[in-house]
Amino acid sequence: MLVYKIDVLGTLKESGYNSTRILKENLISQSAVQKIRKNEMVGIKTIEKLCELLDMQPGNIIKYVEKK
Repeated sequence: MLVYKIDVLGTLKESGYNSTRILKENLISQSAVQKIRKNEMVGIKTIEKLCELLDMQPGNIIKYVEKK
C-alpha cells in the first residue's frame, strides 16, 4: 500500500501554501485536502500537483509498504 513519507500539509505550509490559499487558488480540491488530513491516498493528478508545488518527485512524497 502507498503511504505518505512526509507531512504533506505541513510541508505545503512551510512552502507558503496554507489551507486557505490552497482552496482559494483552487490548487488542490477540498476533497483531496480532506483525504490528506486523514492520511488517505489521493489520485495521481493530485500527487502531480503536489510535486509541482513542492518541487519534489513522487518518491519524495509517497512510498510503498507491504500490507501486514
